[in-house]
Amino acid sequence: MTVSYVVSGFAVGLLVGLTGVGGGSLMTPLLTLLFGIHPSVAVGTDLAFASATKTAGTFAHRFKGTVRWDIVRRLSYGALPAAVVTTLLLKHFGAVSDGISLVIRYSIAISVFLTVIALLFKSKLQVWLNAHPERQLQGLELSRATILAGAVLGTLVTISSIGAGAVGATLLVLLYPRLSPAEVAGTDIAYAVPLTAIAAFGHWWLGSIDWSLLGALLLGSVPGITIGSLAARAVPEKFLRGLLAITLTSVALKLIW
Repeated sequence: MTVSYVVSGFAVGLLVGLTGVGGGSLMTPLLTLLFGIHPSVAVGTDLAFASATKTAGTFAHRFKGTVRWDIVRRLSYGALPAAVVTTLLLKHFGAVSDGISLVIRYSIAISVFLTVIALLFKSKLQVWLNAHPERQLQGLELSRATILAGAVLGTLVTISSIGAGAVGATLLVLLYPRLSPAEVAGTDIAYAVPLTAIAAFGHWWLGSIDWSLLGALLLGSVPGITIGSLAARAVPEKFLRGLLAITLTSVALKLIW
């Protein structure tokens, strides 16, 4: 089984490297559907996985100067308290109970659907907003909207481990359409580091992290992400994103039914 986990980590890492989509939208459903891992354990393990991989990504983006730390700070004001509150609610209601397991399963499905929408429409939204500057938020209104977006993402990520990738990037595009693609990616990864770390710590406290599983996934994902990143330019982006959208939609429907 360990070899299967390593291969799965490699496959997810490869797709993340090729498409830039967050690993949670791929890894968590994979663990739940293919390997029958309990939803709470799948979420907790994936959060620890994401915290490790996104930390490395943040250092790379910081070196290139593609992180907007002012936006990271506003997102964190909403995301980090939301992660703590959500963890306490999971503790109160029982993170491994059948009822919460069902809630987490549906939350994963909803998060995957949101990822599909983000994949398909992010670029079109950015083009439309840049063509209509009067629709863009400014000043205090923008700051409040960013904090609220952080709170929504913090809740979503803690429950499902999904949302800090494609969904977070799409919200950044909606709020800050003038950011370059590199700044969107760097800022999205940077705010996700403390968020996934706190959420992962919360799931460790809840007892829903499988450390041996985590090690196997990391062993496969590191070379997968590296190869995917190097090969990204050789594969048509529209084809990959379309294939990924179809796959994720099928996964979400399977989670529900």
